[in-house]
Amino acid sequence: MANRRNRRIEPSFGEPARDASVAGFSLREEDRVVPASRKPRSRKADRTEKPRRSAKARSARGGRGRRRGLFGLFMRMVYWCFVLAIWAGIAAAGMVVYYGAKMPAATTWSIPDRAPNIKIVSVDGRLIANRGMSGGEAVHLSEMSAYIPKAVIAIEDRRFYSHFGIDPLGLGRAMVTNLMHGRLSQGGSTLTQQLAKNLFLKPDRTLERKVQEVLLALWLEHKHTKDEILAMYLNRVYFGSGAYGVEAASRRYFGKSARDVTLSEAALLAGLLKAPSRLSPARDPKAAEARSQLVLAAMQDEGLVSSREMTHAMSAPAARVPSYWTGSENYVADTIMEELPDLIGEVEGDIIVDTTIDLDLQKQAEKSIRRLIDENGKKLDVSQGALVSIDSSGAVRAMVGGYDYSTSQFDRASGAKRQPGSAFKPFVYAAALEAGRTPDSVRNDAPIQIGKWKPVNYGGKYYGKVTLSTALAKSLNSVAAQLAMEVGPQAVIEIANRMGVQSDLQKNVSIALGTSEVTPLELTAAYVPFANGGYRPQVHFVKRVANAKGKVLYEFTGGSAPRVLKPEIVGMMNSMMAGAVEVGTARKAAFAWPAAGKTGTSQNSRDAWFVGYTANLTTGVWFGNDDARPMKNVTGGALPAQAWHEFMVAAHEGVPVARLPGGWQRAPVAPAIPEIATGEPAETVSAPAPVSVRPAEPVQRAAPVPPAAVARPSVPVAGGGNGGGNAHPAMPSDRAPTASIRRPVPPGEVGAPMKKGTTSILDILTGG
Repeated sequence: MANRRNRRIEPSFGEPARDASVAGFSLREEDRVVPASRKPRSRKADRTEKPRRSAKARSARGGRGRRRGLFGLFMRMVYWCFVLAIWAGIAAAGMVVYYGAKMPAATTWSIPDRAPNIKIVSVDGRLIANRGMSGGEAVHLSEMSAYIPKAVIAIEDRRFYSHFGIDPLGLGRAMVTNLMHGRLSQGGSTLTQQLAKNLFLKPDRTLERKVQEVLLALWLEHKHTKDEILAMYLNRVYFGSGAYGVEAASRRYFGKSARDVTLSEAALLAGLLKAPSRLSPARDPKAAEARSQLVLAAMQDEGLVSSREMTHAMSAPAARVPSYWTGSENYVADTIMEELPDLIGEVEGDIIVDTTIDLDLQKQAEKSIRRLIDENGKKLDVSQGALVSIDSSGAVRAMVGGYDYSTSQFDRASGAKRQPGSAFKPFVYAAALEAGRTPDSVRNDAPIQIGKWKPVNYGGKYYGKVTLSTALAKSLNSVAAQLAMEVGPQAVIEIANRMGVQSDLQKNVSIALGTSEVTPLELTAAYVPFANGGYRPQVHFVKRVANAKGKVLYEFTGGSAPRVLKPEIVGMMNSMMAGAVEVGTARKAAFAWPAAGKTGTSQNSRDAWFVGYTANLTTGVWFGNDDARPMKNVTGGALPAQAWHEFMVAAHEGVPVARLPGGWQRAPVAPAIPEIATGEPAETVSAPAPVSVRPAEPVQRAAPVPPAAVARPSVPVAGGGNGGGNAHPAMPSDRAPTASIRRPVPPGEVGAPMKKGTTSILDILTGG
């Protein structure tokens, strides 16, 4: 035993001996002493005592844990969202209170007045133009086409009649769409909010403006009905191209009232609201049409139109007018807008301006000017024309200020000062007649020199001794210069100013040939006394101005028309100037009415004029170029006389023929004398065949007015749409009698007295 205990045991790095014979001594497994805490456990025992869970069990337990974790996370998110919502609500309420406190008290809120509209109408009540910020009158919802509100609601605010000013569903939809697109592609504003913005707020994209917009929308819904809100919106919203309100837009794009708009046109108008300037059909017709198709589809989706209506609208798309601003009547509208402040002061509300303009005559004048320029513009190098027509009471019946208003808004009729040439000579001759000359007075048509000035006839030809009638009819320059020397330039200026020329006139002898500049309007107005017997009426465009309720703010009374020419002078002048139309330089102007006038052409054909008149109308026509570029041999007897002829034939259709005032009977002028004048070439064109006046319905004429009751010339508008056919004005009793007038021949003058009883061309035309 002792040996066994003292025996050395060598460590072994191999497998532990399980048998004593191997290790040299006997040691059983169970004899090994191992501490209880460190006693190893076999894997087999572990598996036996506590077997591992299956993968399926482990997965089930993990899923339940994850679900419990996600649910907890979700609950925490709900909690914090709820907390954040509370704080966001508190913050929103604070902002509403803050920005609301910066606004005026709600008790002081009121709908601002709509920008006043100025409706300008013709003598028969037809629309000439709308002016003002809105560009159109307000139209009640019940008056406008029913398609318009339907189209706007379908594309802009489908729940308009169900929400309370703010549409939460629409706002949420817009937010989702914007998030999906990653940009601001839709807005959630209702029509009420848009109206609030247009009425009260600036177009700033700020939080303050949005809060105020919401508050104002709620106020509008509280104060007004849905129909009132919709009507206010449609009458104020911007539709592009300068059109505010649905009436202005309808006139602008379709040339018709909002009352007459079709389904396809209503869809186009509603489509503009998204981007008025970009989608305007005046700018991009294709984009406007594409947008209108979307509106039609929205209307069908909402059940606002039937399938039949939809099919018809698709097959008949909206057709816009070529150009809204092209009409010559806009020149008249601009002139009236300049006069209004002097007539009624500041415009404070919608007004209606009744004018003296005959719209049929206006269109005829524009047609004549355009046609002649279109046909002769390139060939004769002429680009512009103007026409003014005034009746014997001073009422302007038509005024064309240029070839095309859309390309040039400058009014050449009232604003362009040009040299009138020989069209100024009637004032020289009238001054000579007042100084004692007569139409039969004779002057020697020969070369003359006045200081360093040597006036010459056109073509350099002279015809010796001629009467003043012949000299004026043939526009002989040397005779006009002689008369200006005899009476003096001041006398010519005085009579021109007395008759209506307002421009500054140069005090020199060359005034006889029309070297001082005048406007077509004032020159035409100065011829009116020749047509009405010697009176200068007040030239006017406006008859009456009234507000929307019918209260008259202004009415033309005219006052007394002063006499500026004696009856015998009027008679002699009419006799002489009738020769210019019958056998002189204005033969192309002749038609089946007694007419008189004078052609004029400035140096190098820079200006060509004809101003002529009947007892009914006085009309002046001018052709030229804005840059004073010479035309190619255009004279007053050519394009101006042709335009005058076309216009006057239309204006006198169906109007009973009336003589020119005055009774001077002249000896017939020999038509064989060639036409010689400044700018009046020696044409050999025969006089046109007389244009017969159709025996249409007789025009109602004014009853005779006793001389004592006459304060001014009064020309009632002819009925029946005859374009300015007016009764001859009643004049004071000092008008010249119809018998022949014979004045004594002053000493030194050569002139044979006219034979009594001579029948003139005027008598033949009028049956006298």
